Amino acid sequence: MNIQLTPLEGCIIIKPAVFGDERGHFFESFNQKKFNEETGHDSVFVQDNQSYSTKGVLRGLHLQKGGSSQAKLVRVVKGEVLDVAVDLRAGSKTFGQHFGVRLSAENNLQFLIPRGFGHGFVVLSNDAIFIYKCDNYYDKAAEGGVHYADPDLAIDWILPHDQLIVSAKDVELPTLANAGDLGF
Repeated sequence: MNIQLTPLEGCIIIKPAVFGDERGHFFESFNQKKFNEETGHDSVFVQDNQSYSTKGVLRGLHLQKGGSSQAKLVRVVKGEVLDVAVDLRAGSKTFGQHFGVRLSAENNLQFLIPRGFGHGFVVLSNDAIFIYKCDNYYDKAAEGGVHYADPDLAIDWILPHDQLIVSAKDVELPTLANAGDLGF
């Protein structure tokens, strides 16, 4: 695997070694031992999630607060998304900054988002299947988030605002300035 650092400490892009021939291709999508050795992270993933969405669907910016926070290893198995992480760690030198990467079934990139980050994605292709591993179990009581269109974050979601399909729950999320203590 090839590891690419990002401007946000702990966020890493992982490019697996893909072996292809006239029949198609093969790659090891996850190996706990190699992951820990090569990324330097000690995360142990305990839950896998999958979503299906159509073009323009924006999910985020989500997080699990405090002791229920989650590191995530995300990838796309169909289609293409813009995946975004926002540093929400109080005292971090990159607090409030974000980083985005295009993940697709074609590029096979994976994005590691450590605990203490908000996370979201928007579907750029006609549809997408998005999967992610979490190192902590989902806890409904610890749900939180930050508004995807927070002007202080100024995230460029690539698609025009009027093409974004956002849940009522996500529209109601607070801006970072109004989010209060997120427990990081």
